[in-house]
Amino acid sequence: METKQAIRKQIFAARKACTDAQVEKWSRIITDRATALPAFQEAGRVLAYADYNHEVMTGFLIEEAWKAGKEVAVPKVVGKDMVFYRLVDFGQLEPGYFGIPEPARGEIVEWEDALMIMPGVAFDRKNHRVGYGGGFYDRFLEKHPSIGRLAVAFDFQMLPEVPVEPTDIFPQILVTEKETYYLGTEQA
Repeated sequence: METKQAIRKQIFAARKACTDAQVEKWSRIITDRATALPAFQEAGRVLAYADYNHEVMTGFLIEEAWKAGKEVAVPKVVGKDMVFYRLVDFGQLEPGYFGIPEPARGEIVEWEDALMIMPGVAFDRKNHRVGYGGGFYDRFLEKHPSIGRLAVAFDFQMLPEVPVEPTDIFPQILVTEKETYYLGTEQA
């Protein structure tokens, strides 16, 4: 099995090779698939990452959440932790940690009853996740176990198997432009 470092290098190269048009097309398909899920439809609050560098574009998901009357919050890195700020307008976002868009201002929220839209570098069919290496999502979710977890990724981010560590917290649902995977099962 490849190391997390090798996997990150491989997937970053694949993301870089994608055109903006491909990323947008696939992100819209993923948005349609994710927003059709009961987990999304039933959530009153959504914790979503702000996409960066050819990740699945979450702006479409956020807009759909707003249209449905849901509250939305996005993370800001503070030390070794993430703090979520209510997002009411994309104008709140500015380049932050590693250039990733973060809220520059707003109200900090501490929701326990929410659906988190998780990013990731790579996944496998068991919903195991390789993140970016900072551990921010695992630490946050360890403190907030009742938050629902939905990851979004492009199909090329799916690998036969990814390394797992005891501290990893996996998404309950994983949506790509081609498949939907549920934790504990290997079928779509």
